[in-house]
Amino acid sequence: MVTEKYSTSFSLGILALKPAIRPAIYAIYGYVRLADEIVDSFHDYDKAVLLERFRQETDKALQEGISLNPILQSFQETVHRYKIDPSLIAQFLHSMEMDLQQITYNSDRYQEYILGSAEVVGLMCLQVFVEGNTANFAALKPYAMKLGSAFQKVNFLRDLKDDYQTLGRTYFPNIEMNRFNTEIKRQIEIEIESEFKEALVGIKMLPASSRFGVYLAYRYYLSLFTKIKNTPAEKIMSQRIRIPNRQKLSLAMSSYVQYKMAVL
Repeated sequence: MVTEKYSTSFSLGILALKPAIRPAIYAIYGYVRLADEIVDSFHDYDKAVLLERFRQETDKALQEGISLNPILQSFQETVHRYKIDPSLIAQFLHSMEMDLQQITYNSDRYQEYILGSAEVVGLMCLQVFVEGNTANFAALKPYAMKLGSAFQKVNFLRDLKDDYQTLGRTYFPNIEMNRFNTEIKRQIEIEIESEFKEALVGIKMLPASSRFGVYLAYRYYLSLFTKIKNTPAEKIMSQRIRIPNRQKLSLAMSSYVQYKMAVL
């Protein structure tokens, strides 16, 4: 329910996974979404207190193997079943904590934030996709991190207006948002293009149970990225770029044709 409420793209992508692994990916998405909402939406409450409570409840759920919170219960089951490294969870929560601070991001802090907010989430999902096969995990790890990073940077561009004007955040390092222009935008896009290209190599190596679902999410984000690239820098700063649901359905059908024709 949480996944369907917050993300049409990921919901459709998850439906393209093998049914046996869908609950685990829903659980991961629900968990990270709950933490993200704490730092992004609960403006009338003490976010630091709520996030620390969430961290403690996560630790308890993992230690005791049970939680009365349905999202935490699903997540702890997934962590134990697929042997997800607890350090990935800690790194994710660390990045969520960074969102509570007014940080001026340099290159190192930028990479640190992306590692925890996106790359480790990709690694959690990868652990499910390879179903505990350590050799496959090691081989696919760099590609999963690149895909997570590309997704997050597209999110940064998509949400530039709200992050800057509403939440007071600027993630891209060494950039003054009041001087954001076509040249700066293009530099960011070149970086994302490279990561998308590298990630696709890894998608083709995924098990059949997850390959099409991940490819579908990749196609959705690539479509969003293409629309952002074709949007002037000044518009990026004044509106949120979206892909209509009808276009997502069209992408799903064309992606499935490619997959069945073994283009992927």
